Amino acid sequence: MLQRKFDEKVKSHFPNAMDAKDTSIHYLGKMQLEYKIDISKVLMATSVCSDDINVPSTTFFNVLFGPFIMGGLGGIPFAGQTGMTAFAHHIPDQGSAFIFYGPHIGITLDGELGKMYRPRQEDTGNSCGALMLALSRMQDESYKPVMNDDDYQQMKLEESLLPYRDDIINSDNQQKAITEATYNIIHQKVRDYVKTCKDEFAVDRVTLLGGIIINTDYGLDDYFDARNFEVIHLKHL
Repeated sequence: MLQRKFDEKVKSHFPNAMDAKDTSIHYLGKMQLEYKIDISKVLMATSVCSDDINVPSTTFFNVLFGPFIMGGLGGIPFAGQTGMTAFAHHIPDQGSAFIFYGPHIGITLDGELGKMYRPRQEDTGNSCGALMLALSRMQDESYKPVMNDDDYQQMKLEESLLPYRDDIINSDNQQKAITEATYNIIHQKVRDYVKTCKDEFAVDRVTLLGGIIINTDYGLDDYFDARNFEVIHLKHL
């Protein structure tokens, strides 16, 4: 019953979102049946937020090797070109590569985005914490992130979001808007790194699945709103 109520709330904001388990079944099936990919030889990489709440969402692909972790705060692939090259070198012989990426956002049973109840906590907390912190700072028009080694990832995340600032602040739902903007940033960076490092791959194809993870309550299934699924032929890049 509770899962069904969450389903209604999630679909009101993300109509195309699927239960995380259904997502895994659907896309693993497409890889096997439509693209003839041998799932037993696939190495998975993730570029999702390092938030612990995402672990159940990103390990539903438990039939794959990995994951090789590229993402940091917000899901930005901070591992960069070096990380993509390392991932390329770790793929099984005659195997294939799969990259799962995107930001995350919490939702409460009341339908509030950017919040969730975390395990063993009575009050709601931010999800994604890094994005909600960035949003609170961006609401001050005079604020600009200052790069420093002690908080590099957060500052870099906020710097990356600055071009989207006006759209986010003027949006009807700022929490959703900053999440959508972050997806665009992650998507572009992942594709750029694959293209830049294409000669490092000993395989012909790389599968990408990008979207937004929607966190619900502890003990319930998360959702995934897929935005991009593609099997890239590296020689065509």
